[in-house]
Amino acid sequence: MPDDQHFEPTGQIPTNLRLLLLMEEVVKRGVAVKPSDLIEALGLPKPTVHRLLQTAEAEGFLQRDLDGRSYGPGPRLRALAVSTMSSEHLRTARLTILRGVAEQIGETCNLATPDREGMIYLDRVETEWPLRIQLPIGTQVPFHCTASGKLYLSTMRPHILRSILSARPLEKRTESTLIDRDEIKAELALTRERGYATDNEEFMSGMTALAVPVLDGQGKLLATLSAHAPLQRCTLSELTAYLPVLSKAAADLTALHMG
Repeated sequence: MPDDQHFEPTGQIPTNLRLLLLMEEVVKRGVAVKPSDLIEALGLPKPTVHRLLQTAEAEGFLQRDLDGRSYGPGPRLRALAVSTMSSEHLRTARLTILRGVAEQIGETCNLATPDREGMIYLDRVETEWPLRIQLPIGTQVPFHCTASGKLYLSTMRPHILRSILSARPLEKRTESTLIDRDEIKAELALTRERGYATDNEEFMSGMTALAVPVLDGQGKLLATLSAHAPLQRCTLSELTAYLPVLSKAAADLTALHMG
């Protein structure tokens, strides 16, 4: 590796750690990262960074953003993150928290993480009521019309949000689904301001939902904690009254994954 030879003084990154630290830097930023930013952050030569990016992209750990120049987590890196979160001891503790929420609210609770095309349900605790909405673990739901998805979108930078909303036509799932992009942006601004998101029959007729953020060590959204219920049993206003319960559980989940 001749391009690396003048970057070998004491304190430089060992060769076998470079790819890991590069991926860590991409994930830490929470947004698509340009090679120049990685060169500056890691102190590695330009050819080295580009070679590492090519390797990570070819293997599916990173993928190019819509601009064709920046990089974000790829499918294998996202799958790795989900698998890490699903490790047995973490999942046992996490499900204990979710069960507590489900018991207090009396409705189904979900933990979802963002994927490339939508939110993925990572964990779920069902209500004991026979009437329930079936959205099993592994279900992917849209960003624009779900409480968890809107909460995630509210954390996006404006140019990234524009790219996501304009990438393809937004599906109108119900009569209440917002598909006008200006209306969605106004809803996301409200979500950002109040710190939680709602779904008032926007994803599924007769269903309401409320979502709060679960944060990582840098204060960025790691996952969403949500509760949803049939409208005939719980209106959105009634569900929102349980916001303190959800917020406390989200804080406990944040602490769990930082511990």
